[in-house]
Amino acid sequence: MKARFKWNIRVTVGMVIGVLSPIILIPLTVLVIAWAQNFYFSVLWDKFFSDLAVMSKLLSLSIIPNLIWFYVFLNKERYDLARGIIIGSALHLPFILYVNLLR
Repeated sequence: MKARFKWNIRVTVGMVIGVLSPIILIPLTVLVIAWAQNFYFSVLWDKFFSDLAVMSKLLSLSIIPNLIWFYVFLNKERYDLARGIIIGSALHLPFILYVNLLR
C-alpha cells in the first residue's frame, strides 16, 4: 500500500512558486500577446485591468510556464515541489471558472 500524502515545507514552497510565477509572468504574457496581435502594450495592459474576461484569459496563458517548473522538479525527483506547483496552479482555477462560466 502506498504512503499517504504528507504536507511539508517543500509542498508549500512549490505552491508559492505555482501561485506567484503566473502573477509575475503576466506582464510578459501581455507583452507577447500585444506583439503578436500588433497592439500597443499599454492598450492591452489597460484592457487587462478593465475587462475580467481578458484578465482570465491572460491569467490562463500565464499559468503555462508552470509546466516548466513542474517538469524541472519531476526530472530532479523533487516530487513534493512538483505537487506544490500543481496545487499552486489549481488555486487560480476558481477565479478563471467564475469569470468564464458564471459571469
